[in-house]
Amino acid sequence: MSSLPKCPACSSEYTYEDGSLLICPECGHEWSLEAESETAEESKVFKDANGNVLQDGDSVTIIKDLKVKGTSSVLKMGTKVKNIRLVDGDHDIDCKIDGFGAMKLKTEFVKKA
Repeated sequence: MSSLPKCPACSSEYTYEDGSLLICPECGHEWSLEAESETAEESKVFKDANGNVLQDGDSVTIIKDLKVKGTSSVLKMGTKVKNIRLVDGDHDIDCKIDGFGAMKLKTEFVKKA
């Protein structure tokens, strides 16, 4: 198997090299390998409220009571969240919380457990 990266547009693993460009046959996206390495170096670093670096799969604890939008429920301080997934966007963490289901949290309201 080749060690070429997946397509950044559609995540297809069938990329191929054409000169200095990488091409995805499924969506037609073209990009250079140099741009791929630069974006990997500039990837966002997610930090919790105490400044600890967070990674996918970490467990975190909520540091303040949070109202759940659209319901009358509240996530209590000290609730432990396991196996987080870090994403780009307004909310940095996708997770599942026992008793609540799927949630999106901001890193400023959690600390690494």
